[in-house]
Order: sequence, then structure tokens, then C-alpha cells
Amino acid sequence: MAVTKAILEKWMAAQKRHRLSDRHVQMARELGLNPDKLGKIDNHRQEPWKVPLPQFIEDIYFKRFKREQPETVRPLKQILKEMEFKKKLQKEKKEERRKQRVFSSDSAAE
Repeated sequence: MAVTKAILEKWMAAQKRHRLSDRHVQMARELGLNPDKLGKIDNHRQEPWKVPLPQFIEDIYFKRFKREQPETVRPLKQILKEMEFKKKLQKEKKEERRKQRVFSSDSAAE
């Protein structure tokens, strides 16, 4: 599934709401957790038998990937900036192709 700006914004809101670090957010994203459903997991004050959300994410990440943490941690803001830069490059390339097409069709018409 492609990562969109809306999905990253949901993760940013969840990160702020549940006080997660960039590392925990990336682990949760790699695990395929839904940012809208984290509230169900993060109610260890009401249900004392549950562990806090960051610890829960670390536990299931280790069980699945056999690693303590991701090899490289990228903050969500950095990912957004990279997406915007990539989109800008794609627009520039598209505009260049469009200019080439117009130029070549003008030359052929003469």
C-alpha cells in the first residue's frame, strides 16, 4: 500500500496523542498497526493487566522481527519532506517532457 500524506498525518496525530517516539511509530507502522485503533491498546490505566503502549509495541516487534528496534529510524516529518521533494521532481520531469513534446510537434508541423 502506498504511503500517503493523509496516512502520515494520522500517524503524527497518534504519535502526539499517545506520546510515542519516532522509533515506536516506525515499529508500529512496520507491524501494520492502525493509528486509529491505538487507543484500544493504550488504556493500561483503566486495565492494569495491560502494558503501556510503547512497551507493547516493542514486545510484538521483537516477537515478529527478532530485533530490538528498526535498523534505521526515520521521523515522520522527514518522510513527508522526502515525499514532497519527490513529487516536486516528478512535476518538473513531467513539465520537461511536455515542453519536449510541444517543441517536437512544432518542428514537425513546419
